[in-house]
Amino acid sequence: MLQVPAAARRWRGALALGFTAVAAAAVPLPATLVERVYSDGFYRAVQPAVTSFSNRLPFAMLDAGLALMVALWVALAARDFMQLHPRRGAARSVAVRSVAVRSVAWAAAAYLLFLAAWGFNYRRVRLTDALHFDQTRVTAAAVHAAAAVAVDQLNALYPSNAADQPGAPSPDAALLQAMQRALADIGHDHRLVGGRPKRTLLDPYFRRAGVDGMTDPFFLETLVSTDVLPFERPFVVAHEWAHLAGIADEGEANFVGWLACLRAPPPARYSAWLFLYRELAQSLPADARATLASALAPGPRADLRAIRDRIAAHVNPRVAAAGWSVYDSYLKANRVEAGAASYGEVVRLVVGTRLPSGWEPLGGEGR
Repeated sequence: MLQVPAAARRWRGALALGFTAVAAAAVPLPATLVERVYSDGFYRAVQPAVTSFSNRLPFAMLDAGLALMVALWVALAARDFMQLHPRRGAARSVAVRSVAVRSVAWAAAAYLLFLAAWGFNYRRVRLTDALHFDQTRVTAAAVHAAAAVAVDQLNALYPSNAADQPGAPSPDAALLQAMQRALADIGHDHRLVGGRPKRTLLDPYFRRAGVDGMTDPFFLETLVSTDVLPFERPFVVAHEWAHLAGIADEGEANFVGWLACLRAPPPARYSAWLFLYRELAQSLPADARATLASALAPGPRADLRAIRDRIAAHVNPRVAAAGWSVYDSYLKANRVEAGAASYGEVVRLVVGTRLPSGWEPLGGEGR
């Protein structure tokens, strides 16, 4: 029997993995099929178990996984070169090819694992298609009216935004209950296990790039930047938990996170309206924005100024621009046509969506 050399087998294996990854990325799948089989089937069954396991560990599993992968890659590459005589150019070429083959195989395997663990959620049915979304409701007047509601809510909620009620569950526990209600509001029956908010070794990058949080798509854990302010934290966590619930699109995760916070105690509701006010204000002309800002009470105004000061103190514009450019390409590669601009889609969803539950969140009361 003809024996295939080990190098040829590695090449074939790497090519097979590479072609499989390319096919998985390129082959179109019906969104309804992804919704039924993956998001509402496999992922909904697996997420609670994976997140429950990662929650038991005090460190971010993503950090450990990345460190292990880099260390192993370097060790294997060093072995490839150390086994060959340094003066033999042909031998060095063999070592370079070996490292390249391994890199291709590992990258392809990582991408396939990403799709299986979480990434296929990018291809599920969009909320604008699943809910009663009416583009004709998204008008300048409606956005201005929503911003006025945000101002009223911020002024009303500010005195209690840092207060915990005696006997109430912990903030994260209450927020998780609220997230379950928000998922029910949009017709998603996902018994979510919330990720324990963790610090990551990527935190220095997060702070300089203006990244408030991240959902680990492999171990399904929640990572939060250490410079997020206390009144920002509830919404940041809710946004990441929406990702854990399989809402991959950034604008949709903003929308679901906002809904969840409105179903939560006052500190989380304040956090949600603070986030939405900033999004709405960016969509308004300068004169309207100035009028709304003048109606804010001193407390919310000070908190908005604190957010701006945090960003100015920590974010490096070049790092942020480079990071968001890469993330924009990543989102578009995962079929989010708006790319990084999808974060702002929350305004369209807030103004143009009627929830199946009949609840009107712009009515201001979330309980």
